[in-house]
Amino acid sequence: MYESKEALFVLFSIPLCTVLIGLEIILSNWQHRKFYTVKSVLENLLFTILNGSLDVFLRGLFYFSVFAWSFQHAFLKIENIYIYWFLLFILEDLAYYIEHRVDHFCRIFWAVHVTHHSSDDFNLTTGFRSSVLQPVYRFFYFIPIAMLGFKPLDIIFMYAITQTYGILVHTQYVKKMPKWFEWIFVSPAHHRVHHASNITYLDKNMGMCLIIWDKMFGTFQDELEEEPVKFGLTTPLSPSNNPFKLIFHEWMVIKKDVSKKIPLATKIKYLFMPP
Repeated sequence: MYESKEALFVLFSIPLCTVLIGLEIILSNWQHRKFYTVKSVLENLLFTILNGSLDVFLRGLFYFSVFAWSFQHAFLKIENIYIYWFLLFILEDLAYYIEHRVDHFCRIFWAVHVTHHSSDDFNLTTGFRSSVLQPVYRFFYFIPIAMLGFKPLDIIFMYAITQTYGILVHTQYVKKMPKWFEWIFVSPAHHRVHHASNITYLDKNMGMCLIIWDKMFGTFQDELEEEPVKFGLTTPLSPSNNPFKLIFHEWMVIKKDVSKKIPLATKIKYLFMPP
């Protein structure tokens, strides 16, 4: 039943994203804006295929068994279907915020996540520029949700919904949403800040759907008119057509750092402290 729901949602979301991307490409070219390059679009598609393939493989290998075991040991049961789905949305969005914050503030996880931030372009296809190795550990953050009484397939279905929303905020065409909206939800303006390399904007706006977590935990930053967003990394990568380098470049730098003749404590900091 829930597999069919996820399949139907995917069948709906893929054409929606395809149409919106096509419109953004046409509009940006018509207005002579350099929002898209063929190279970055192809990279984004490659990374989402690699991420999706790994995700499907790991689902079959152990995702479902881990979630099923966690659900079997759940210590809550929510009977009201409306409360159930509302709480699942809230808990998943919070879990994503925690994961995302760890990805930015712990270097070994940043080494995985940095792929998503490595493009100087920012458009709807950037939402598909997946952190390829993230499925290896992402499921860990959802185990507590299963133990709170939420079914494994419901967790995966809700993640598909929230992730689709997370893709749609990767655009430069929506300047500002209404104030009430931006008080609660992540907007394109919020997410442009997240992808910026400006010092003012670094490691801000981690939420997927709800911006309230950033406001609660001190990682919120509004987009400022006097501080135009500069997309990409603080240290831009040298141009490369090598996908391996784009995925693993930070790991190579980490290896170089920990190979230095330095105290063990410093080596550990190179691994686990903020990048």
